[in-house]
Amino acid sequence: MNRKNIAEIAGWCGAAAILSAYVLVSFRIISASGYAYQLLNLSGAIGMLLIAFVKKVEQSVVINIIWAIIAIAAIIGLIIHG
Repeated sequence: MNRKNIAEIAGWCGAAAILSAYVLVSFRIISASGYAYQLLNLSGAIGMLLIAFVKKVEQSVVINIIWAIIAIAAIIGLIIHG
């Protein structure tokens, strides 16, 4: 399996993670202020970032870096504040 195939798989997994987070919060299955939501967003952003980087889609790279930073900050907040 080559680098591009791995990036494609990561991108699809990332998209699934972000969509899952949205569906789960929308139907109140998980909380938007919980670890599950933030971890889904973080893993989704990383997967989408990888495929965007490989395909050289700069706008998507930037937004997914920001998305990941927000998720990391939220997770740190959860750790600090419980």
